[in-house]
Amino acid sequence: MTYVVDTHALVWFLEQNRRLGPRARAALSEQDADKVIPTIALAEIAYLYDRKRVRISVPAVLAHVARAPRCTIYSLDETVVERMPTGLNIHDALIVATALVFRDVLGRKTAAVTRDAEITASGLIDVVW
Repeated sequence: MTYVVDTHALVWFLEQNRRLGPRARAALSEQDADKVIPTIALAEIAYLYDRKRVRISVPAVLAHVARAPRCTIYSLDETVVERMPTGLNIHDALIVATALVFRDVLGRKTAAVTRDAEITASGLIDVVW
């Protein structure tokens, strides 16, 4: 399974925040699953950290990725941009588009780890929370 991780899920997982859903926590702890962090999540974390809205910094996220098995960062590229759905804000659209790349282009069973209501309601990708 491949999990594309939304910003809040990543932050809450790394901060061990109780707001992270139990299914999301289990998915992000799954040793045999691939965890994919879209670059938009890193940009959002940098923005939120600078404004002291989260305690986790981008260097801390990158250190986690370096240590974590099967955890990668997926760059924003033309394949992602081509799959951006309309009707979602740009941040959510990039998360969904990254998941669509893994599902539709790379042929992997994929879900987004998010509690975002708009992503869930879109029905474009399976969601774990």
